[in-house]
Amino acid sequence: MSQRKATTSDAGRATIRDVAERAGVSVASVSRVLSGNYPVSEELRRRVMKVVRDLDYVTNAHARSLAGGGTPTVAILINNITGAAFAHVAKGVEGAATLRGWLSLVGTTGDDPERELALVNLMRQQGVAAVILLGGAYDYDEYQLRMARFARSLDAAGSHLVLVGRPPLEGDVPATTVDYDNEGGAYAMASHLLSAGHRRVLVLPGHAELTTAQGRLRGAQRAFEAYGVPFDPGLVRHGRYDYEHGYEAVETALHETPDFTAVLAGTDVVAAGAMQALRAAGLRVPEDVSIVGYDDIPLASQLTPQLTTVHVPYEEMGRVALRAVADRRESGAGRRKSADGDHLVLGTHVVVRNSVQPPAPRG
Repeated sequence: MSQRKATTSDAGRATIRDVAERAGVSVASVSRVLSGNYPVSEELRRRVMKVVRDLDYVTNAHARSLAGGGTPTVAILINNITGAAFAHVAKGVEGAATLRGWLSLVGTTGDDPERELALVNLMRQQGVAAVILLGGAYDYDEYQLRMARFARSLDAAGSHLVLVGRPPLEGDVPATTVDYDNEGGAYAMASHLLSAGHRRVLVLPGHAELTTAQGRLRGAQRAFEAYGVPFDPGLVRHGRYDYEHGYEAVETALHETPDFTAVLAGTDVVAAGAMQALRAAGLRVPEDVSIVGYDDIPLASQLTPQLTTVHVPYEEMGRVALRAVADRRESGAGRRKSADGDHLVLGTHVVVRNSVQPPAPRG
């Protein structure tokens, strides 16, 4: 049996040079056969592929990607992989990537801005085609500055940063933003409650430092201003976008400010927790307290009563994000040419179901 020479790695894994030597061809010829991007003779293809099987050679896809060939990979960074809303964005990204023969990686940030920044940097080092960040950004200067630096670093490495569901970075930063009308959705939903006669609305917008929560709170405040109704900051409860926060916030408000007649929840999951807290207190939805959500995930139509909420086109946002990356690669686009050139905004709308009615008379 012929022996391998020093071209085989120390770990015993065959290299492309081993394949070329065993097949009696050049490394370039092996590369052409494996890539499938160049015409080669059938005899050459059979000879090389036989050696590939004999040596159990595995193509280094990462090295090929760095060299500009191979399968492009996109990294999807998400706060919580079990979060329903942005899981739909990830589904849209992955589906569009699969249609193009691309690979997708998913990383979780755990609602930690330092971990998010570290993962962006790691993906840059791994040479991915794009890093797609899902969800609201943290609104403080150091975070924004560091994210802008990473965007420029990704750009210099031939990669690209895509922000989904958050505002664009300030200044001339090479990043694409795929956003939705977050503030407009909250404005429409608060207007729906106000038009039904509600004046005391408990608002659960999310974490105070998240841009998503800030936009939803601004939208609600604008609606109150437009209707000429005083907005009470004492009815705002900040917290996580989860079931537990919805439950705890309503439970606390029932003791501290029990005169609210409606709840405007920052997400459908928060609304589900709020609904359960109301029931635990012996209150009916919507007869005693109306409640609305935001996102329009499948849960919204599964609750009893079915939840009135804001529809966000999450899956379409994922598809748009991936298409933006693919179009950029195919056109060879470099740094963006204008501040608005890569800022795409999708619409939102209210989905009316059964969780709102005019406030009950107070005895």
